[in-house]
Amino acid sequence: MLRIQQLKLPAGHTPETLTKKLMKTLHIRKEELLSYEIKRHSLDARKKPALYDVYTLDVSVKQEAQVLKRIKNKNVTLKEPESVYLLKPTGTKPLSGRPVVIGAGPAGLFCGYELARMGYRPILFERGADVDTRIRDVEAFWKNGTLLPDSNVQFGEGGAGTFSDGKLNTLTHDIKCRNQQVLRLFAEHGAPSHILYESKPHIGTDILAEVIKNLRYSMIRMGGEIRFHTKVTDFQIMVKDGERSLAGLFICDTKTGEERFFETPLAVLAIGHSARDTFSMLRARRLNMESRSFAVGVRIEHPQMLINDAQYGKGHKEKLPAAAYKLTAKLDNGRGVYTFCMCPGGYVVNASSEAGRLAVNGMSYSGRSGTNANSAVIVTVTPEDYEKNVFGQKDVLSGMNFQRDLEERAYRAGKGKVPVQLFRDFQKNIPSKGAGSVCPQVKGGYAWSNVRGIFPESLARSLEDGIMAFDRKIPGYAASDAVLSGVESRTSSPVRIVRDDRLESNVRGIYPCGEGAGYAGGITSAAVDGLKVAEAVSKIYTPFDIP
Repeated sequence: MLRIQQLKLPAGHTPETLTKKLMKTLHIRKEELLSYEIKRHSLDARKKPALYDVYTLDVSVKQEAQVLKRIKNKNVTLKEPESVYLLKPTGTKPLSGRPVVIGAGPAGLFCGYELARMGYRPILFERGADVDTRIRDVEAFWKNGTLLPDSNVQFGEGGAGTFSDGKLNTLTHDIKCRNQQVLRLFAEHGAPSHILYESKPHIGTDILAEVIKNLRYSMIRMGGEIRFHTKVTDFQIMVKDGERSLAGLFICDTKTGEERFFETPLAVLAIGHSARDTFSMLRARRLNMESRSFAVGVRIEHPQMLINDAQYGKGHKEKLPAAAYKLTAKLDNGRGVYTFCMCPGGYVVNASSEAGRLAVNGMSYSGRSGTNANSAVIVTVTPEDYEKNVFGQKDVLSGMNFQRDLEERAYRAGKGKVPVQLFRDFQKNIPSKGAGSVCPQVKGGYAWSNVRGIFPESLARSLEDGIMAFDRKIPGYAASDAVLSGVESRTSSPVRIVRDDRLESNVRGIYPCGEGAGYAGGITSAAVDGLKVAEAVSKIYTPFDIP
C-alpha cells in the first residue's frame, strides 16, 4: 500500500478528477490501480478565491515496489502499519457488584460501551429520558416554555452535546488511538464515513441522536444496562483503616419520586457540567474539588453568506459547505476573548435546565442549511473573579453560583424568553426594539431586550472589544445589526473533581470522568476520557464475563 500526501485539486472537482490526479502522481495506467482510500481531507482557502481540496490517500497498485522505485516524489511513501486501539482487561481484583456509570453523555456512553465489551456488565444511571423522548420534551419546551428539570437540552441520553452542531474534532493528541476509536465507533453506529478522514468532522444533531441510540443498543447486547429517569442523589461511603471507599448509591426515580439504595463498589462519575445539585452533594461528601477558569458570553448571529464570502472569497462559484470560523483576541485588559462552538447554518437554542434561569447554546443539523451562522463569543473568567461567595468566604462552587447569577439575570432580561439585542444597542447599553437585516434564528421564544445588562461591566466591555477585534479578521462581524443573545454560560465545568494516577477520586471506587469532572471539552474529548476511565477500571478489576 502506498500513501500519497498533500495531493491538491481545485475545490469542487469530480471523483474522476481525483482518480486521474492520483494516477498521474504515481505514473500508472488505469489497469494498474487496484483501489484507493481517502485518509485525510481538508479545504485550503489561504489563497482565496482560489480554493483547493487537499488529500492524503492510501493507494493499492499492481507491482507496488516497482511503482515506488520509479517515481521521485517525497509525498509518496510506503504506508507504515497503523496502530489500532485494542483494550484487554488485566485486573485481578473481583468486583462485589456491577459497576455503575452515572450519566449517559459521551463520556458515560463510551465508558459503558467499553466496559460492556470487556465483560463488566455495567449499569448506566441517567437522570433524564431516552433520546427520542428527550427530543420530544425539548421541542415541547421550545414551543410552549414548559421546562422539565431532568429532560432538557442539558440532561438526558447523549448529554448536552446532543443539541449542538455534532462537532467531532478535538485538539487532543492521543498516541493510543483513542480519538480514532471514538470516530470509528461513531461511524459503525450510523455516522457518515467521511468523519473518519475530514479534518473538521461533524454530523449534526439529527444524525447524532440516532448514533447515540445505536450505541446504547450495542452496549445492551454486550451485557450492559441503562436505566433512564434514575438520578443518583447521594453516596454511601465506608471507612476502613482510614481509607474512604464507595459502598453504594442512593437513587431516585425522577418520574415517581421513589428512592432506594443500590449497592456497588464502583461508580464512574460522568455527570456533565450542569449537574449542579450533584456538585453540591459531592462537596457535602468531601470529594476533593478545585475551582477552575471557564468562560461566559453571548451568542452572535450573522448571515451565513457573510461568513462564506469571508472564508471562501466573494463570488465563489464552487458548491461548498457552509463555512465555519474560529477567532481569538487578547485584549489590553489581559482577558482573552474567543469564539466557541461555532454553528454554520445553525440556530441559537434555549438550553435552560433550571427554573428561573436561562442559558443559550448553538445547534446545527447535518445539512447546516440555516440562514444564519452563530457562535458563542466568550470571555475567560477565573477564580479570582468569583471565588468569594455572598458570605465573603472562599467556596469551590462559587463559579457555579456565578453562572447561576448570570442565568437569573438573563431570565429576567427576556422575561423567561431568550433575550436578544442588536450589537449597536449592546454598545450603547440600551434595549433593542427589533431586528435589522439579520432575523434571529432561535429555537424557543425570544424577546428584544438589553443583553449587556446581564454582565458585570468589565465582562461586557471585553465582549464588545472582542467583537470589534474580530471585525478586523472578518469584515462585517461587528455589523450594527448583528444579533446577540444570552447568556452563554455552560461552556465548561466550573470545577474539577480531583483524581489520582489511577483516575480515582479521594473516595476509592469513584472515578470522575468527562467534561463535568473537568477533564474534557467537547463530544470527542469526553468520549476519549470515557475510554480512559474504562481502561483504568480494567487494570484493577476482573470482568464478570470474558468476551
